[in-house]
Amino acid sequence: MMTHLHPKTEELINNSSDKERINLLKKPKWIGYTGAKIIHKKLEELRDYPTNLRMPNLLLVGDSNNGKTALLNKFTELNKSFIKEETQELFLPVLMVQSPPEPDEKRFYNAILESLHSPYRSSEKAELRQQRVIHLLNKLNVKLLIIDEIQHVLAGTVSKQRLFLNVLKYLSNELKISLVCSGTREAFNAIQTDPQLANRFEPKVLSKWHNDEEFLRLLASFERILPLKKPSFLIEDSVSKIILSKSEGLLGEVSKILELASIYAIETGVESISKSVLSKIDYTPPSERKKMIFR
Repeated sequence: MMTHLHPKTEELINNSSDKERINLLKKPKWIGYTGAKIIHKKLEELRDYPTNLRMPNLLLVGDSNNGKTALLNKFTELNKSFIKEETQELFLPVLMVQSPPEPDEKRFYNAILESLHSPYRSSEKAELRQQRVIHLLNKLNVKLLIIDEIQHVLAGTVSKQRLFLNVLKYLSNELKISLVCSGTREAFNAIQTDPQLANRFEPKVLSKWHNDEEFLRLLASFERILPLKKPSFLIEDSVSKIILSKSEGLLGEVSKILELASIYAIETGVESISKSVLSKIDYTPPSERKKMIFR
């Protein structure tokens, strides 16, 4: 009995080769930690908000690789399109797109149209694309539009930034739906450049992880889903502190460290993560990577 594991993980180990376990480790993992649950609840409130002249919006801010996109992708997955039986209408409660690499109205509409598998012509004017986007989002009863990597707005000139932010305002007003913008801390600056828009967005910060109970709960959750035959005791002080220090408090880095350590543990046959294993994996912390580039 592998009591340290979730029953599904134990079953998987019993029915998988080492290679299959390693392939599984490389796939994205979702842990429903407290902070994520709080933000998901907030997103549900926005999705279900009654139609209003001034809809509430959310700005999700956090460091790069700290789980923002994974959190939003998970929420979008949980809100897939469905057909209402009584009316046979197609409903798409939540739509998520990525902000274009620079503030460009046409490219933004393209991103929406592509995500809806709706063809467009490159010669089509921005106004026509806008009309089609509004028509489609209305027809699909979209209640929440999520725009990831909103800090890309800052890659354009001030006039382009202003135009793009006006597009967001216009869509929110016209569709009477809530917007969720997500990005790095620069995203906050992007929204702040328009005072009217800034007033409409409630900022939520996805903080880095610290050496506390919440971090230990996260590690305990990871241990339940890592397909290793022996317990690793990740919550032990000596192990948890190494993981936190190496990851620099970023969720994506924690996940990568545990992936590499688990692969090493399977390949060497030790089947658990220890201080020794963590010292042998080929991993460079984010700040060290930056130094390497500047060198």
